[in-house]
Amino acid sequence: MSSRERILGRVRRALADVPPGEDAPVERDYLREHGERTVEETVDLLAENLADYRAVVHRTDVGSLPGVVAELLAARGASTVLVPPGLDESWLAAAEATRVPDEATSTPRELDRVDSVVTACAVAVAETGTIVLDGSPDQGRRRISLIPDHHICVVRVPGQVVASIPQALERLDPARTSTWISGPSATSDIELDRVEGVHGPRTLEVVLVR
Repeated sequence: MSSRERILGRVRRALADVPPGEDAPVERDYLREHGERTVEETVDLLAENLADYRAVVHRTDVGSLPGVVAELLAARGASTVLVPPGLDESWLAAAEATRVPDEATSTPRELDRVDSVVTACAVAVAETGTIVLDGSPDQGRRRISLIPDHHICVVRVPGQVVASIPQALERLDPARTSTWISGPSATSDIELDRVEGVHGPRTLEVVLVR
């Protein structure tokens, strides 16, 4: 008997007592989060896990955000910055980089020539150090967060921070395409040589804004 036949046999035996025409119940009683934390501890865990994935984490408040974004763009030497249509204009008020609007007609080659992109996010997951974009107007289309080499993502805390993936899924519309980002784009070969920037930005900077 092959492994496939053994597995299918177990499935059939497990479903043997299910009446015809009825679906077998699926228990979904997994933990919604691991451990108990305060709001501050959850935000700290997010920052710790983001940094562990080699994202660069910054903390600021709303009033200082334009200055922080301008400093990050200047430090990068960015002369152009890609801007989603619904991004809060005040975030870039102090930046000197030329704004490049996110347009449907932009080609991948044109987007690759842009130095940086600034987006918001839909939600951030503390336990996994993940930020999620769902294509909302302040985040733009999926490809703008994948092609430019430098991504600045603004996360509003604590409102956009959740502890776990189950909690994040409750906030997302399953009909919308979502992009889950855990650190800069990276991969490694069989020798475990890490290469960054293969299928996304080599540099991810996350700004946690109160």
